[in-house]
Amino acid sequence: MKYLIVVAHGSRRQASNEEVEVLADKVAKKLPTDFSAVKVAFLELASPSIEEAIDNCYEEGASEVLIVPYFLSAGTHVATDVPNEVEKTMAKWPDKKIEIAPHIGSLDPMVDLIISVCPS
Repeated sequence: MKYLIVVAHGSRRQASNEEVEVLADKVAKKLPTDFSAVKVAFLELASPSIEEAIDNCYEEGASEVLIVPYFLSAGTHVATDVPNEVEKTMAKWPDKKIEIAPHIGSLDPMVDLIISVCPS
């Protein structure tokens, strides 16, 4: 089973964290059927943490996890913090597969998305 985890920064404002959960639910509805579930995780200020989310996936039977960093730029969180959290957690799951996708802001569709909100 393959799981997807959307990793966001996390906020003290609960409504912001809930926005990520709503996004994950929408992704789950459109995701190819080879994914069994979509989860969320937060780097800080909210839960579940990255470690908790990964552990949860593997405890539910996942054999593979794809991490999607929900960040616009490749700052320290994308370049260092998320990979470090994943690496630390994977020490507990050496027989499992995990991959970190490119962060959202680096993807080509972002150009069209930004243009789509501009008035014509």
